[in-house]
Amino acid sequence: MTPDVTTKLGDLVLARPEAMRYFEGLGLDYCCGGHRGLGQACAEAGLDAGSVLAGLTALEPPAKGTPDPGAWMEAPLETLTGHIVAAHHEYLRRELPRLKGLLGKVQAAHGERHPELGRVAELFLALEADLLPHLMKEEQILFPFIVRMEHGELGGACFGTVQGPIRVMEMEHENVGAMLAELRALTGAYTAPADGCATFRALYAGLAEMEQDLHLHITLENQILHPRAKAMEAALAGC
Repeated sequence: MTPDVTTKLGDLVLARPEAMRYFEGLGLDYCCGGHRGLGQACAEAGLDAGSVLAGLTALEPPAKGTPDPGAWMEAPLETLTGHIVAAHHEYLRRELPRLKGLLGKVQAAHGERHPELGRVAELFLALEADLLPHLMKEEQILFPFIVRMEHGELGGACFGTVQGPIRVMEMEHENVGAMLAELRALTGAYTAPADGCATFRALYAGLAEMEQDLHLHITLENQILHPRAKAMEAALAGC
């Protein structure tokens, strides 16, 4: 792929996984906003598209172990949904309680000197409240329906078409993306203050890791799973 300013962010990440961290450093949303062209995304973020494109072109090949969402383009959807649950849903179920505990300690120790922690806590609790039911809806409704389709079964669900729950999931992804963007801005890209203790630093490091994991998680769904599921449904229906 030879990228230009019209190339979609989601397509760039699928072709070049090293672009994920590059875009995160620039504050460019490639998961929920993956449908936008590079030029549009840069304009909205106040960035010069030419400079961003030059930086993208100059990126080194991905380091060993860098997640590659494009590797899932041809995988069976049953395998992909299983991976999302095992790698990303279970990560959130482990990490959200740990981060909540760290956040409580940091607020108690540093809240008076760092009032922004109040809004950080509000956003974190809102994320938790959105994400946990979201995971359940995927595991109990959307993913089983997709797997049944892959096995040749069409219909039989109360929502009629896979496009219904996908639309809901992607709206919820948009909400999560907006909260992550505000968290990143509030925390200075998860940079602990000079007077921050080890727990403060651990909290911000954990939030940064959670953001990265959610970006990859949402990319796998918005850019790969959902389009493939809709195409599969249309093929089964003979459309």
